[in-house]
Amino acid sequence: MRNAISWLLTPLHLASFMAVLLIFHVAQVLALPFGYTAHKRVVDYLNLGVLASLKIIGTRIVLSCEHALPADVPLVIVANHQSMYDIPMLGWVFRNHHPKFVAKVELARGLPSISYNLRHGGSVLIDRSDARSAMRAIQKFGKVVEEHRYAACIFPEGTRARDGVMKEFNLAGLLALVRATPSATIVPVAIDGSWELMRYRMRPIPFGVHVKCTVLAPISQQEKSGKAVVSMVEEKIREALRDGRSADGRS
Repeated sequence: MRNAISWLLTPLHLASFMAVLLIFHVAQVLALPFGYTAHKRVVDYLNLGVLASLKIIGTRIVLSCEHALPADVPLVIVANHQSMYDIPMLGWVFRNHHPKFVAKVELARGLPSISYNLRHGGSVLIDRSDARSAMRAIQKFGKVVEEHRYAACIFPEGTRARDGVMKEFNLAGLLALVRATPSATIVPVAIDGSWELMRYRMRPIPFGVHVKCTVLAPISQQEKSGKAVVSMVEEKIREALRDGRSADGRS
């Protein structure tokens, strides 16, 4: 029965999802000439619209942030990565901190709203096949984040964990970003359940998936080496995923 419901509602979600992307693509194009604030406000509601479209297929999303985050310093948001829906979750949760993303250059074209925002919203697009160029781009991006006190969002696994099992972090990019933002507070985020939305590559999207996005205790860089900070962040996310699954009765 659940599978039949999934097949029935998946096209409705996808139609809603695409409508959100197309509408907010046009809205971004119209807003950008009016400046940064106007464009950012449109992007905030784009993220909310994408998350709202998941309700059509019964997805329950719990966004949890129990820790006070500093408002006067840059942030480096470090999260595990399970699906494309992780991006609007982070965008919405950290909307008051001006989130910008480290993304692969392949996303620069072809995706309504998403590609436009990555190109014009202050994010950085890196070529993963050229490590030296990617490091330079991340370092330059980090300096902008440091100067404007933005929130830099990075998924250090480098690719989505399609089975929900967190991959090893690619430390070079994260370490470069941390070193380029010496005054930043590091914020670990544990995302779990979103991989199930893409489990069957949208054929169908399962009905009633439970997704959690948990903001963990922030980490100060003071009196810590970059490597120590990176190691601490990875372990905190792994621990949060283990604890969350144990509490839910999953291994």
